[in-house]
Amino acid sequence: MTTTPLAFLKGHGTENDFVIVPDPDNAIELSASAVARLCDRRAGIGGDGVLHVVRSAAHPEARDMAGEAEWFMDYRNADGSIAEMCGNGVRVFARYLEHAGHITAGEIAIATRGGVKRAHLEKTGDVTISMGRARLPEDGVTVTVGDRSWPARNVNMGNPHAVAFVEDLAHAGELRSEPPYEPAAVYPDGVNIEFVADRGPRHVAMRVHERGSGETRSCGTGACAVAVAAARRDGADPAATGTPVTYTVDLLGGTLTITEHPDGEIEMTGPAVIVAEGRIDPAWLSGNATA
Repeated sequence: MTTTPLAFLKGHGTENDFVIVPDPDNAIELSASAVARLCDRRAGIGGDGVLHVVRSAAHPEARDMAGEAEWFMDYRNADGSIAEMCGNGVRVFARYLEHAGHITAGEIAIATRGGVKRAHLEKTGDVTISMGRARLPEDGVTVTVGDRSWPARNVNMGNPHAVAFVEDLAHAGELRSEPPYEPAAVYPDGVNIEFVADRGPRHVAMRVHERGSGETRSCGTGACAVAVAAARRDGADPAATGTPVTYTVDLLGGTLTITEHPDGEIEMTGPAVIVAEGRIDPAWLSGNATA
């Protein structure tokens, strides 16, 4: 780890918040423990995850995407584990690139472990992300909280989701720890679990336990998974009707608009804000700082 202070920024999308670490040349080794220190809300900066900003050509997991997307979102969960995708994170990542002068408002391609995602940025206001297509594996699970259980729809948005429809979001419990589900073998690498309640026609509210982070104020891929699961539950399939379907999804931190198109492409629209910049003491980050 370098002895030079490291730059960081803080941003959020519908209150799903992130520590942003610019590192174009992939020169910073972010261990799981370092990520956890950054995301610690009492002893660190605090966040639901880390957005490690790297040029695709400089990262072994993204070099194959460098011709399509200059920048790679090396996303880490709050516990330091690596994740395939983060929808709110992509919006904040795009906003950071514009904030730093790497891009201008308009269209941008971003490489992720879940594939290349395309963003459209307004100079101010919302960011729209093309999130790709949902996969709907046949095998689902049963999620249990206390003495209540619900069937959960398996939806994959480049990362795994289990979507359960409930009468009251309070039935989801505290969500700091992962709700148990069976059969566990359906999600060998863990899963994001969404609890969903209806608010009106094509309007739902959700709470989410994100693997590696606990309950978060928002989850972009989760909102997409919820919209797709709600559409199928409601008998709507754009591929069959040729008509896009849009759902409004309320989260604890705000509202996202999710549209599924007839070709299967899903678009997510919502805010993305950079709120602070600073510098990190590398000795503290490595755990070598003296008390």
